Amino acid sequence: MSLSPEALGALLRHHHAFLAFLTPRVGSQEAAREVLQAAFVKGLEEGGSLREEQSAVAWFYRLLRNALVDAHRRARREDSARESLARELPLSTEDATALETKVCGCVAGLADTLKPEYAQAVRRVDLEGVGVASFAQEAGISPNNAAVRLHRARQALGRRLVELCGHCCAEGCVDCACASP
Repeated sequence: MSLSPEALGALLRHHHAFLAFLTPRVGSQEAAREVLQAAFVKGLEEGGSLREEQSAVAWFYRLLRNALVDAHRRARREDSARESLARELPLSTEDATALETKVCGCVAGLADTLKPEYAQAVRRVDLEGVGVASFAQEAGISPNNAAVRLHRARQALGRRLVELCGHCCAEGCVDCACASP
């Protein structure tokens, strides 16, 4: 069931009032238009729930309040995701390069103590930056097999690091003073 032509007409006549209601609550007219558009879509879908004795405008304001709550929740989730990503990403490529040069020197040496196929996987993918698919082709194995091999190699390398360095490597193993193997 859809909105009656009279109800739809009333909503369209109040378009500017709806925008004026939304704009201060979402911070910009552009964001208000997005919320209003989403509410109009929802209103058209749920228009059959509008009872004859209800005012279409009052009913739509209830939809707008719900749309505002949804928009604020979505904005909080997006802000949280951006903050999380910002914490994970290096501040610049200079920071990443500096960190790479500081990484515990024992990693490269320990890679040689792994099974030869594991050592090759760690060296090519993690230390030399070759993609997993390229490594798989070089090794003559499927990409899935290469991914599994790399995963197992990293686990084995992690165990060796803990044996050599202790649990300090769990925090990143930066500026490590342990002896290389």
